[in-house]
This record gives sequence, C-alpha cells and structure tokens, in this order.
Amino acid sequence: MYGDPATIRKILTELGDTWAIVGLSSNERRAAHGVADVLQRYGKRIVPVHPKAETVHGERGYATLDDIPFEVDVVDVFVNSDLAGPVADEAAAIGAKAVWFQLGVVDESAYDRTRAAGLDMVMDRCPAIEIPRLG
Repeated sequence: MYGDPATIRKILTELGDTWAIVGLSSNERRAAHGVADVLQRYGKRIVPVHPKAETVHGERGYATLDDIPFEVDVVDVFVNSDLAGPVADEAAAIGAKAVWFQLGVVDESAYDRTRAAGLDMVMDRCPAIEIPRLG
C-alpha cells in the first residue's frame, strides 16, 4: 500500500523533476547525500532542506520548505518518523505534488492526511533503489 508500484512510477516519471530533500546536508556519510546524488544523475533537480541551509551537490539549500522561492514537485523526507508528519503537512501547504518517506520512515496518519489533501505518497521506500528499476 505505501509503496504501490504505480504510485512509485508516477512520482519518479510524471510529477516533475524538482525534489526538495528534507534532512539533506553536506554530511557525506548520511544516506540523504547519496540518494541526492543518484537523483541528480537521473535528471532530478535536488533542493537541500536542512536547518543549516547548506549548499549540497551544487544546489543552494534552504532552512525550511516554506523558504524555497519556487515550485517543488516532490518532497523527499529523511527525518525520524515522529518528525515526518509535520513535514508532509508542510509539503501539502507549499503545493507539492507528492511526498516520499524514506526507508524506515512511517507515519500512517500523515499518509492518510497527505492522500486526503490530493498528493501522491510513498512511505518506507528509497527512490535511489526504485528509479533504476524503472528501466
């Protein structure tokens, strides 16, 4: 349910190429750093979102989703499950088309709220694993 193949394909191929990555910093040891690199290699524009607002992979960072001065298609969430729900709510508030919760990030009520707001959503999956599978 949370990783429906049709929804995964739609998010990765149809919804647009601007991905805000919440939790992405310049720390190369963090999973978000490697996933952002893979997304860039597949033609996605990554937007780092982290309190430090660091530039990562050549892209300017922002402290919050609300600080981003352009449209975001997908919000990719690399925060603990207990912090992820408010991020999903912010994604809906800024007009994103989809929310993607990374491996291990699960919040069923956030999933329900996000879907009710009209956004596509995937939980407990990694786009860097899923995108090469599309062929």
